[in-house]
Amino acid sequence: MIGKKILEQLNIFKQCRKYGLPLWQCPQFLFLVMGIIIISSSLLTYAIGSHYIEDPLLVALLVIIISIILLIIASTITHSFETLAETNRMKSEFVSIVSHQLRSPLSNLKWVIELLMSGKVCPVAEKQIEYFRILRENSKRMDELVSDLLTVSRIEQGRLPLQKEKASLKELVEKIIKETEILAKASNIEIEFIHEDRIPEIIFDPSQVKLAIANLVENAVRYAKSKGIVKIILKRDKDKLCLEVKDSGVGIPEKDQKYIFQKFFRSENAKKYQAEGSGLGLYIAKSIIEKSGGKMGFSSKENKGSTFWLTLPIK
Repeated sequence: MIGKKILEQLNIFKQCRKYGLPLWQCPQFLFLVMGIIIISSSLLTYAIGSHYIEDPLLVALLVIIISIILLIIASTITHSFETLAETNRMKSEFVSIVSHQLRSPLSNLKWVIELLMSGKVCPVAEKQIEYFRILRENSKRMDELVSDLLTVSRIEQGRLPLQKEKASLKELVEKIIKETEILAKASNIEIEFIHEDRIPEIIFDPSQVKLAIANLVENAVRYAKSKGIVKIILKRDKDKLCLEVKDSGVGIPEKDQKYIFQKFFRSENAKKYQAEGSGLGLYIAKSIIEKSGGKMGFSSKENKGSTFWLTLPIK
C-alpha cells in the first residue's frame, strides 16, 4: 500500500492531471527540476572545492552542507506549491458540485413560474404577471451564472469537452448575428458583417466556439453607444481565419486592460454602463479559443471603443 502511494507520487503526469495544472506548474515536476539543479550545484561545488581546497573531507562537508540547504529550500517551495495546487483543486470541485446542485432547483423554479404565468393553476392578474416576469428574468440570470461557473470549473480541471467537426465559421457567425438581432434592435445598434467571398471550412467545436464568439458580439452590442455600429470582420490570413468584433462603445481604461481576461473582473466604466455581468465571459471565451488551437486578444481606448479579435487554424 505504501509502495503504491510512493509510485503515484512519482507519476508526475498523473499528479499534474489531478491538480489540473500544466506540466511546468506542477509541484512534482518543479521538485524534479530542483533536484537536477541541486545535483548540478553539488557537482559544481565539488569541482570548485577540490580545485581550491586541499583537504578532501572539508570539500565533502561543504558539498553536503550546500546540498542539504538547497534540498530544504526545494522541499519548502514544492510543499507550498502543492498546498496551493490542492487548494485550487478543492475550490474547483466545490464550485462544480455547488453549480450542479443549483441547477435542479433553478429548473424547477423556471417550470413553476411558467406554469403560474400560464393561468392553468389559477387566474392571474396583470400585476401578478409583471412580478412573475421579474422572477423569470432573475432566474434566467441565475441559470446563466451557474452555467458559466460550471464551464469555468471544467476549464480549470481540464475537462472541457471539445466535439470537433468540419464546419463553416462564416455560417456560425451569421447564426450568432441572427440570435443577437433582438438585443441589437432594443439597444438601437446595427450589426455589420464583412467577410471575404471564399472562407474555407475548418475543424472546430461549433457549440463551444459559438459560445466564445457570441460573448464578444453581445458585449459589443451591450457596451456600444446608442445608434452605433458593431462591425464583425472575417478574413483569411495564410493558415488561419481571423475574426474581429469592433464597437464604438465605452472602451476599456488602460489601467484595467491587463486584467480583462481574468475571472470575475469587470472594469469600472463597464459596471457604470452595464450593472449586470459576472466577469466570466471573456475568461471562458479566451480559454475555448486557446483550447481550439487559436489565439484571442484585443485593443481598446476609453470612450472610443474596443476591438476583440480571435484566430482559428485552418487544418
